[in-house]
This record gives sequence, C-alpha cells and structure tokens, in this order.
Amino acid sequence: MYPSKLHKYAFLMILLLFSIILSGCGNSDDTAPVVSESGSETNTVSSGSRPNTPQVLTPKASGTTVQTDEYASIDTSNLSEGYFMVKYLGNASKVKLRVKASDNTTNDYNIKNTGNYEVFPLSQGNGSYEIMVCEQLDNDKYAIVSSLSADVRLTNEFGPFLYPNQYVSFTADSQAVKKAEELVKGASTDLDAITSVYNFVIDNITYDTDKAENVKFDYIPSVDDTLKSKKGICFDYASLMGSMLRSQSIPTKIETGYSGEVVHAWISVYTKEEGWIDDLIQFDGKNWSLMDPTFAASGKNNKKIQKYIGDAKNYTTKHTY
Repeated sequence: MYPSKLHKYAFLMILLLFSIILSGCGNSDDTAPVVSESGSETNTVSSGSRPNTPQVLTPKASGTTVQTDEYASIDTSNLSEGYFMVKYLGNASKVKLRVKASDNTTNDYNIKNTGNYEVFPLSQGNGSYEIMVCEQLDNDKYAIVSSLSADVRLTNEFGPFLYPNQYVSFTADSQAVKKAEELVKGASTDLDAITSVYNFVIDNITYDTDKAENVKFDYIPSVDDTLKSKKGICFDYASLMGSMLRSQSIPTKIETGYSGEVVHAWISVYTKEEGWIDDLIQFDGKNWSLMDPTFAASGKNNKKIQKYIGDAKNYTTKHTY
C-alpha cells in the first residue's frame, strides 16, 4: 500500500463504531533529516533515576558504497546501522521507492525531487533486500528505473527504529526532541518515559479533520509543525511520538495497516523489561491500552473507544517504518 492510501479516512472506523464524526489520516515536510554530526549532548540532570539526555543518531551519506546512474544515487554505506539513503536525479513528477525484504515484505515511499538524500529504514532486520526507484508512467503504473540488491547484517537490531528516517524526521535541534527531554525528566524507567510522552501527545494534540480531507498523496509528517500547531492526523501523531521516543533511545516502530477495515497508523515500542510491546502499553500500572495515540486523543473519555483500541485483534500491521 502506498502512503497516499494510508492517509485517507482512518477515522471512519470510529464513525461507524461509535458515531463520532471524524475522518482521514495523513502526513508534510519536503525535506529529509539533516546530515550533521551524530549525537546531541546537554547538561540536563534528571530528577528521576533514568537519564533524560537526548541521544540523537544522525544518518550519513558516507559515500563508501554508492550506486549512481541518471535516475538516482543510492548510498548503502550504512546498511549495518539499519538504513540507506536515496537521492533522486531524474525529472519525473511522481517517484516512488519500493523496498522488498527477503520475506517478501514491502515498504513503499514517495520520493521528493529535492536534490538531497532522504533516509529509509531496513525495517525487516537482517536479510536480503531489493531497493527499487520507480517513476510514474500513468496513474498507478510505475516503472523501475534504478535498483540494487543488498545483503544486510545489523550491528544493532534496533538501529532501524532509533535513527530518523523520511517518516520519522528529527534532529538534535528539533523542538520535539527538546520537549521529550522535558517530559521524561522525572522518569525512573523507559516505561515511565513512554507513558509521559504518550499522555502528553493524547492530551495536547487534537485531530485535524480539515487536513485529513485535503491531504496530498506525497504527504510526509513534520514533527515540529505538529508540536507547534497542536493538530494532526494519524501519521502526525505516530511520527511525533516516534521522534520523541527515539531521541530518548527507546526503539519505536511506526506501524501502518488497518484498524478494522480502515487504513491507519500507530506505534510499537521496546523496553528491556517487556521486550517489543507490539500493541499494548501500560498507562496507570493497572490497565493496558493499545498504543494508538490518534484514537486515544479523540476518544479518551469514551469507554467504547478505549475498549476497541485495547484489543489487538482490531489491528492488522501491513508496513513498518
């Protein structure tokens, strides 16, 4: 499924189930993460027992292993870190990137013709991948114009879910990173930190119905825009939380797929104590609810919605970023 389909009508499920009038899911920002020196250091002292100093990993187009033709430059110098970078060089108005893993899982992206490298994750971990740059021929028809195969052996299995990428774009200077540092100051565990970030997002970001109805096919989230406007659609919620938690060294997956029969986006997180929490997250020490910040933000006072998002059977993951 291409991202454009993900961003439309995610909230129709709530409309159908709970008679709440909401619609759409989507994502803005024409740029890839800035390539700069890795890591960020502050002199912050945490009031909790868990350090809250941001650790921002920075992707680099190192140039060690690069394939370049008239259509694209694909830098695979850092496959072992869990990512690669692509710079489109052609003239097509619509370009997509397809990444196919050895288990036949595919992730699709829209590529911007900016002349800059964009970052893409190797979400399926170790194994072989096919990387394909595709130009639009007509409507939904695309032709592969540049491709390569790569064998991946990660040095850190969590690398793909700690680095920024096209859909989770942040730097050490991002306001989202600074806000996360503030929010987790009193955290004693990663789960405390996750809970603080999650509660902030669902309490302060409201669903943007107008944006959902007008989102473009190539929309990419901007986490600082979401934080500033305090509005967003499902991809914005997931991207903002993903950026905040990754900057705190908490591996976070952006999951896209279906909520019932409607396309949607949410997140999964990893803690040393729990492992991958693929669909549940502890809020108050007693109850578990699905880590779906979009639905939770709009329905946190609705028991039916909370029951729905607390049931993993209502969600089907198709893509992971």
